[in-house]
Amino acid sequence: MHIAILGRQPALGVAELEQLYGSDAVRWFTDQSATIDSSRFDFNRLGGSQKAGRVVAELSGNWRSVSMRIVKEYSATWAEYSGKITLGISAYGFPVSARDVQKTGLVLKAKLKQRGVSVRLVPNVEPALNSATSHHNKLGLSSNHVELLIVRASGGKVIVAESVGAQNITAIAARDQARPKTDSFVGMLPPKLARIMVNLTNFDAGSSNFESCTMLDPFCGTGVLLQEAMLLGYNVQGTDLSPKMIDYSQVNLEWLVSKFQIRNSKFHLTQGDAMEHVWAQPVDAVATETYLGQPFSAPPSPAKLTEVRGNCNHIISEFLKNIATQLQPGTPLCVAVPAWRDIHGNFSHLPLVGGLKKLGFTEITLQHVTPNQLLYYRENQVVARELLLLRKT
Repeated sequence: MHIAILGRQPALGVAELEQLYGSDAVRWFTDQSATIDSSRFDFNRLGGSQKAGRVVAELSGNWRSVSMRIVKEYSATWAEYSGKITLGISAYGFPVSARDVQKTGLVLKAKLKQRGVSVRLVPNVEPALNSATSHHNKLGLSSNHVELLIVRASGGKVIVAESVGAQNITAIAARDQARPKTDSFVGMLPPKLARIMVNLTNFDAGSSNFESCTMLDPFCGTGVLLQEAMLLGYNVQGTDLSPKMIDYSQVNLEWLVSKFQIRNSKFHLTQGDAMEHVWAQPVDAVATETYLGQPFSAPPSPAKLTEVRGNCNHIISEFLKNIATQLQPGTPLCVAVPAWRDIHGNFSHLPLVGGLKKLGFTEITLQHVTPNQLLYYRENQVVARELLLLRKT
């Protein structure tokens, strides 16, 4: 079993895990973590989890008792270790300070020093190391670079896990900022969210030949969703109304293939209006960020919201009607549509959200996450991305 430390919007991380590994294999452990009981678990595939670890113990109690148990167990486990150990300790859900966590590491380090074992302890600024610190210290990536993830639930149950890695922020930054072509005017889809959206389609679940599957992005922009799908091994097809965006995607995907040595995935790009375009077949899944309307720095007036909402609803409805005629029954989709947040934190949704059956789609129901939790937004952001999980009926 593994435990995942979830990202800034944990419900999206749990939705991703549920779609990949099934509702029976995934459980919320705390409001910031989830357990996964699957032999197929692959942390490097995820976009919505900051860290993950292999569960080595399930305990109960306060920090003092858990800390003593950890010192006892690991001072014995590593007593004969030859070489140097780099150790990080992260505590989640305990009412402790960074100093308390660091003290546990220092006690363990002292005991191992008496046995002739060298330990470099990664310092804690907070009770839990941030993912950047874990990544840069390569914790969880080898037997001598260890991070202990110690997670306490509200009922007192404690999971101790050995990290299998933290999000590779270096690679994410390269895919986000080092791409040759970007365009802030059309929006900047974060690679982590794009990876989540690809995984939410779950169209290769249980397949041993998913490399032959093709994912379509009908509003491809600069190609962020396409690049994440290609990195996961899929063939991709992209269209966009703007020839400029097709040119940008072409350059970016050629760069991706070269930089990341992609050999098996292929891409195909075509200029086209998603409301009427006819896509090449096969299309095995669709992941796309649709038209989000104009950006707002403050909630729009009711009249302006009505105008923008109506325009977006028309474009996206026509797109869904068009693509519904071209997909095989059962084809999964993850479609990001706009939702507008007011000053009270309430959201206005597109009218089409309540009429998806009439457009030819069934909403995919998740066990551990409700549809109203599938919203991606940042603090003070007015326009959110609402993720619709659909299946062609």
